[in-house]
Amino acid sequence: MNVIAADDEHLALLSIENTIKKAIPGCTLNCFDNPGKAIDFARENKIEVAFLDIDMGSMNGLQLAKCLKDIYSKTNIVFTTGHSQYAVDAFAMHASGYLMKPVSVGAVSEAIDYLFHPLKPMPGKRVRVQTFGNFEVFVDEKPLSFSRSKTKELFAYLVMRRGARCNNNEIIATIWEDKQDSPALQNQYRHLVFDLKKALNSVKAEDVLVRQRGFLAVVPDNFSCDMYDFCDANTDSVNSYMGEFMAQYAWAEFTNAYLEKIR
Repeated sequence: MNVIAADDEHLALLSIENTIKKAIPGCTLNCFDNPGKAIDFARENKIEVAFLDIDMGSMNGLQLAKCLKDIYSKTNIVFTTGHSQYAVDAFAMHASGYLMKPVSVGAVSEAIDYLFHPLKPMPGKRVRVQTFGNFEVFVDEKPLSFSRSKTKELFAYLVMRRGARCNNNEIIATIWEDKQDSPALQNQYRHLVFDLKKALNSVKAEDVLVRQRGFLAVVPDNFSCDMYDFCDANTDSVNSYMGEFMAQYAWAEFTNAYLEKIR
């Protein structure tokens, strides 16, 4: 859940921040003492719930709420205020809550339970790919075994390409960089592709891979990956990156340098 809080009073903002963290421990929370900065953030990030003070200097909470809903119409607005006279205007905007300060943990929890735009739970993804450190694959949190180390390396390369279609010659040149292409190498590659499909089929995860004539790719939406979350600025994934990416594969060094740079 992507949540923001806005209040131009420092102590009030700190108070609502601590309250939200206790009421919604799994959320991603960003706090702003300036409405303009909240709007800038919303333009780059989908805000699902916004806790807004009404009395702010440069822009009141009702105006800020309208701006946020203009950016993303399904943003749930919860007003936090010390005054009751704005309640009618607030609920005319289909607000999900109108909480009187000081805001309690129970009040925030209740507002989340009755959001005007209910949050749809994301279905869990059975396949989890770890790229930070060594490359590993887990299905239902159990390691997926590959009968050949090169099969695992093939899958690692496809994951690194994040859904881009990779032609056979490109893959062969990457994972056998020290060998010249030959019919024997092409045949070995075909065995790897068959072996990869077999490994994924064995755990009913065949939807992770797509094969077209002369091309292979992964389907990023069908599994979770720490690198993908990192590139999407997920805080937990950014913090988990310790400067190593697919450490067992030399061809991953360029991507590791890129991740280090954007971190």
